[in-house]
This record gives sequence, structure tokens and C-alpha cells, in this order.
Amino acid sequence: MRATWPEPVERVAAFLREAGAEARIEELDAGVATAEEAARAAGATLDQIVKSLVFICDGRPVLALVPGDRRADADKVARAAAAVGARIAKRGEVEEATGFAPGAVAPFPLPDVGTVLVDQSLLGRDLVWVGAGSTTHLAALAPADLVRLARARPMDVVQDSTYHASAKGEG
Repeated sequence: MRATWPEPVERVAAFLREAGAEARIEELDAGVATAEEAARAAGATLDQIVKSLVFICDGRPVLALVPGDRRADADKVARAAAAVGARIAKRGEVEEATGFAPGAVAPFPLPDVGTVLVDQSLLGRDLVWVGAGSTTHLAALAPADLVRLARARPMDVVQDSTYHASAKGEG
């Protein structure tokens, strides 16, 4: 029997159970702050880690799901959201829109996010790892399940070149 998980993780677990999703949540020994740390902790490749990034597009929160080895492109996110511009959300905006703290955002359930975009490059993976509500919990699931559960639209939302994952602003 597992110990009780933090409330945000329990919320994600309940959502996955109710959706009948084939997903597993894993508790890590230590918190992860970057996609690289998450990949090491999960025993996954960096491109299997999904960063859940909240953008504010014309005043509306939009979630962009991007692989750990790539950077989101704010202009592409804005275009996909039919917005004039996009910027990374501030801490309070992230919490208000998602119900999760920055660095622990799960792609579901999201109370105040109407648009979720998933970078199409993630769809070619067998398995992806997403945040599960805390910096010490990750969930593994198939990309098709991620798209379905997050009600995400596959798009090209990353910059054209790869980068070092610990670049400022994303991790």
C-alpha cells in the first residue's frame, strides 16, 4: 500500500482512473527541476519528457506540451491559439489556470485552460512522461492517450533547433 500522495497528485491519479487511462504514476526519490533531471529519474530519454508550459495568449491561458529536448516557440503558440501574442505565464497565473505549481504542472485536469497544444514530434514516441502534480511525481502514458486526455491539438509549437534543456525559462 502506497503512502498518501500530495493532493495535486491524487487529483491527477483520480482523473486517470476515471478516464480508464493506461498510465502509471511514479514517485521519484527526489524532486526534479529540469527535463534532464526528470529523464534521468524516469530512466527515459530527454525527448520522452513532456514539458507542460503555460502561455498567456491575448489574456487567455494556453498549455503547450513540448518535448524535453526542445524549446517552445511563443510565436507558433500564439498563431496556433489564434492570438496576437504569447508570453510565458507568471507563477500565479500558472497556479490559477492549472491548479498546479510551476514545475509540477500536469496536462490534466486543467480547470481554466481552454486550449492545449501538443508538439507533433511527441506523437512518434512509444511512451512519454508528464508531470503528475508535484516535482516528485511523473506519469507515463502513450502519446495518443496524452492527446485524448488533455484534449490537445497536435501542432508544430517548438523552435526549429534543439537546445540545452536547462535554458532559462523552460526546464
